Parts: sequence; C-alpha cells; structure tokens
Amino acid sequence: MKKALTLILALAMVFTLSACGSGNEELENPNGYDSIKLAMAVNGTDTQIDTRVANKFKELVEEASGGVVTVDVFPNDQLAGGNAAKGIEMISDGSVDMAAYATSVLSALDERVSIGTIPWLFDSYAEAREVIDSTGLAYYDSVLERLDLKVIGSFHNGFRQLTNNKHAVTTPEDLKGLVIRVPGSEIYMSFFRAFGAVPSSTNWSEVFTNLQQGVIDGQENGVSITATSGMTEVQDYMTIWNYTYENDLFLVNRSIWDNLNEATQQLLSEKAVEACNWGRDQLEAEEGELIEEFRAEGMQVDILTDEQLEPFKAIVADLCQSFYEKFGEEACAAFGVELD
Repeated sequence: MKKALTLILALAMVFTLSACGSGNEELENPNGYDSIKLAMAVNGTDTQIDTRVANKFKELVEEASGGVVTVDVFPNDQLAGGNAAKGIEMISDGSVDMAAYATSVLSALDERVSIGTIPWLFDSYAEAREVIDSTGLAYYDSVLERLDLKVIGSFHNGFRQLTNNKHAVTTPEDLKGLVIRVPGSEIYMSFFRAFGAVPSSTNWSEVFTNLQQGVIDGQENGVSITATSGMTEVQDYMTIWNYTYENDLFLVNRSIWDNLNEATQQLLSEKAVEACNWGRDQLEAEEGELIEEFRAEGMQVDILTDEQLEPFKAIVADLCQSFYEKFGEEACAAFGVELD
C-alpha cells in the first residue's frame, strides 16, 4: 500500500511540473510572436546615431517579446565589408533582414528618396518630424516598394553643417575653390558646384585620413556625426547653416516582412517608431552641447543668421526648383512643396 501511494504521489508531481512548464512556455510568448533572429545593418560607427537607434530598437524588441524576437546589430556595414552600396544591395536582396540608411545613400536606388535633402526645405526639426511622419514616410515606402524594401520608421541624421581647414565660411564667396567631401547624391554635388566649390564623393571611411593629408579641405555632416568622427582633430572651422536636412530610413526586406505574422509585424513597427523618436530626441538635445564642445576644443564655429543665409539661398533657388520639378508632383505634395 505504501509503495502504491508513493507511486501515485510521484506521478502527480510529474504531471504538476509538466503542467507548470507548459504554462510557462505560453507566458513567454503570450502574443504569439514569430520566434526569429533578425540581422540589422547600419553604416555608422558604434557611437553614431544610426547604431544607437538600432541598439535601442534591439533592446525594446527583445524586452517586449521576452526574447522570442532577437536582433543582431552590425555597425560599420560589417556584413558588406564597409561598403554602403553593397549593404543596400544586401537588404534589397534579403541577405540582411533589416537596415538603417541615410536617404542620400538610398538615392542610389531611386533618386526620389532624396527630396527631403533639397536645401533649406525644412526650417526646424519639428517641421521635419511633422512632414515625414504625416505624409513623407508613406511616400518613401511607395518609392522603395519596387526594390523589395519596406519603410517602418525615420530618424534624424541631422541638419548638415560644414567644416573645413582653410578659413571661416560666412559668405558664398568663401566657398570658392574649397574641396569638400559630400555624399554622392546629385543634390549635394550640384549645391557645392553652384558656389564654385569642388565636391568630392570620397568614401566616408577615408575622409579623416584625407583631411589629415590635405587631399580634401573639408566635409559636411550633422553635428552629431561631426563629433563622433573626431573632426575637431583635423578641422579648424565650422559653419552652422542647416543647409540641408537628412534622415535615416528604418528598412525591412519586404519578402521577409511578408512572412512574419501580424503580431510580429506590429511589434517591429511599434518599436521601430519608438526607437526612431528616441533617437530624434537624443540628437536634438545633444546638438547645442556638442557645438560648445567644438569651441572648447579650439574650433571656430560661426552660426549664420537668417540675413547671412539669404545670399546662399538666392544662389541655389533655381537649382532647388529644378529638383522639385524633376521629382514631380507626388513627391512635392508629400513634402509640402507647391510647384510653380
């Protein structure tokens, strides 16, 4: 009788533990997320805003899913050997699941995504947020859909400023003859040519060395990237003129996206927006402090007034109009531009 009772109790304990184990597994994934590991590529270094946003996204997704959905972040375009063009190709063909790239880089796929970079389109970060979130994001998505890319978020790469080694730039004449590294986008190249500067589409990985060696005179980038790239070590002058706004798009390969269930898609969408807004807030809050740090490190920083900007804007007014006409009514409507 004792042996029978012991056996009954032992079996009861086994069934109880099994039931508890089964319940715990369900609690670990109550929303029915796909159990998946995603690879996400970004172009920036460990400290740059795109990597920081990607890591924030990873943290948010893994916490909300209880580790069911995980994200591996690869900065510096590691998966593409440091080549951004190759990185874009990899997200498009599904070799990489997710990525964040600047619109100036993505313009190599379709130049229309660079409409937001047309000089002095936005007056503030608040305006850029409002336009992109209300109509711009859907436009980006429609343009990139044919390339098997889905856009689920956008964050600031920043208003682009100018640094150089030659002299302060406060008038259009000051740009003449300066060799300035710019992304390969036609907008940036045409802009600097309009002032008699010499734009160079040097690989970003080579910029610091080329500045050290005097191969190029300067570069243009957001305050955040200028800081994290150590430009104060090789540049003496900075012009704050907000000449163009640039954002990064948060991308998912569309074929991979379509194979995820609805709960997982919703999770990724929500956390991408949350991470992007976190990144926007971070970048905006840090810019003023970084400018003061530049000055403390010996860089001359000139913040141009509206009056000082007018001659620059006048010189490129027709150029900007030509790009609006080139990109067309749909693009202009999405970004609040009225064609003449």
